[in-house]
Formats: sequence, C-alpha cells, structure tokens
Amino acid sequence: MPFGLCNAPATFQRLMETVLRGLVGSDCLVYLDDVIVFGKIAEEHTARLREVFRRLREVGLKVKSEKCRLMKRRVAYLGHIISEKGIATDPSKTSAVREWPAPTCVSELRQFLGLASYYRKFVNGFANIAAPLHRLLEKGAEWDWSKACQSAFDTL
Repeated sequence: MPFGLCNAPATFQRLMETVLRGLVGSDCLVYLDDVIVFGKIAEEHTARLREVFRRLREVGLKVKSEKCRLMKRRVAYLGHIISEKGIATDPSKTSAVREWPAPTCVSELRQFLGLASYYRKFVNGFANIAAPLHRLLEKGAEWDWSKACQSAFDTL
C-alpha cells in the first residue's frame, strides 16, 4: 500500500481485521500494525501466537522480530498496561495529562479534553467532572475559567 494515502490506515485496519477474523477479541487485539495476543496459560498463548503468525504469513504480511515482545506477563499497548490483573493506564503516557498546563483558550481546552477523554473509562464520573469545562465549549459561551473549571481540570 503506498505511503501517505489518506485512507491507508483505515484500509490497513480492515485488512488486519479480515486476516485475524475470529481471533480479534477472543485471542488477540489489533490496531493497525500493533497486535497483542493473549492467553491464560503458556500453551494457550503459544497456540494463539502460532495461529496469528500463520495467518499473517498466509497473506504475505511480515513481522519484525525486533519489534516483537513474546510471552510477557505485562505489556504496554496503546497507552495502557495490560497484565493478568487487567488493563490500567500507562503512567508514562498519563503524565502528559497530569502535566498539562491550565488552558487559557477554547482551542487549548479542546486539546486537553481530547487527551483526557482517551482515559475516561478510568475516571469515575468523567462526564460530570468535565461538565464545567464542556460548558466553556458551548457556542457563544464566554471564557470564564472559574474555580469549578480549575477544580474539574485538577481532578481530571
């Protein structure tokens, strides 16, 4: 696929989902060229890895061994840490949210909310907490960074 086509990512994602049909969700997750294969025990994990590699090979897709992390109990994947304990935020990625300076205009607030929203499932009551910030984005709203806005920002 030529580099730079505007629909190339969507096309490649569709290809990967087609190649791994029946495995996505139960045996693996795929986002573009990032594939994570999981299993409860080593034998199950190995069998699933073999099946994913077989399918990729069958359609002519190659895997760079230096980019592979095999048989790991804990991996970083798309801004998350995945382990036998479940899914958690990756502290190295969430530091960007924690260190974000308080917005001074609508465009900065949109950027912050976009970033923070990526981790919304890890923040109980995200929508309620962010409500004062979203009010600043309403059409015709005057920019007034209130104590409620600062509190919402600090909480997120």
